[in-house]
Amino acid sequence: MGRKLKELAQLVTGEVVGDQDFEVEGVGGADNADSNQVTFALNQEFFQQAVQGAGAIIVTEDLVRDDVRQPLIVVENPRLAFAKIAKVFMPQPYERPEISKQAVVSPKAEIGEEVSIHPGVVIEAGAKIGDRVILAPGVYIGHDVEIGQDSIIHPNVVIEYECKLGNKVEVNAGAVIGCQGYGFETGANGHEKVPQFGNVVIEDRVELGANVTIDRAATGSTVIAQGTKVDNLVHIAHNVEVGADSLLIAQVGIAGSTKLGERVTLAGKSGVVGHLEIGDDVTVGAYSAVTNDVADDSFVSGYPAHDHRQERRIKAARKKLPQMMKKMRKLEKKVAQLEEKLNTLS
Repeated sequence: MGRKLKELAQLVTGEVVGDQDFEVEGVGGADNADSNQVTFALNQEFFQQAVQGAGAIIVTEDLVRDDVRQPLIVVENPRLAFAKIAKVFMPQPYERPEISKQAVVSPKAEIGEEVSIHPGVVIEAGAKIGDRVILAPGVYIGHDVEIGQDSIIHPNVVIEYECKLGNKVEVNAGAVIGCQGYGFETGANGHEKVPQFGNVVIEDRVELGANVTIDRAATGSTVIAQGTKVDNLVHIAHNVEVGADSLLIAQVGIAGSTKLGERVTLAGKSGVVGHLEIGDDVTVGAYSAVTNDVADDSFVSGYPAHDHRQERRIKAARKKLPQMMKKMRKLEKKVAQLEEKLNTLS
């Protein structure tokens, strides 16, 4: 369904230059948007691409021109505005406010209003499902699980017993929340499993990627605080606490009982060992291994992770090692010759 450009501008607190009643029917990229779609441009290069085909363009004030046919939405951050507008046109394939006859719902579960529960969903006793929650095909909801309103759970997600999800949580396909934490004690007869009695708490507006695994706590809770976004294939171990608005990128691993502050970014394939404290506003570079506590506002990288600027100097120096070794061998040879001469003179 189309939207007038002025409606979209109001959504992003933008100003329209040109036809406010232009009907937008979707979004596209600067290089491939159609004449009924809106796109965005961050600089002159992308703007020149956008004017070739797009119906409307989101721009900053410095890109406004009078000689273009397209109406413009002027904002401070075009990419952010585009993201908000794109959500208006985002398809919702699982949104069907009904409970499928092929779902298995315990009579002891509490189900909210306007929920979409698809075939193959299993909801155990004691579970509480909030209003307008979407449970896609194959979702398993364990005993006493709570899911807040307006949350979306994609196909084949498993949420084990007593875990709690807040409002507007999105969990992508194949994720497992509340699996047993990796706890074993080694004795004379092998490795004895240490029972994990806690749960997982996912706060409001958290998004979890596909095949994410979050272990339940040994005691207490594994916590993912509000606004955090987790990429695909991330593993979060038992009793980990992730602060608000953090970003965990693909294939990150966090070992047990580690505490991350707010607005922490862990880049792809980085890892954090257990029982550490990572401060607020910390960035960890890709492929890094954090083995010690990290102070607020730090940027660390490397193996083991340390100050990112120092790591860059180390990497730069490493490239020069063959040349330095060659010089070193020449110097050693000259020193040996000098020592031989000194021995001869003495």
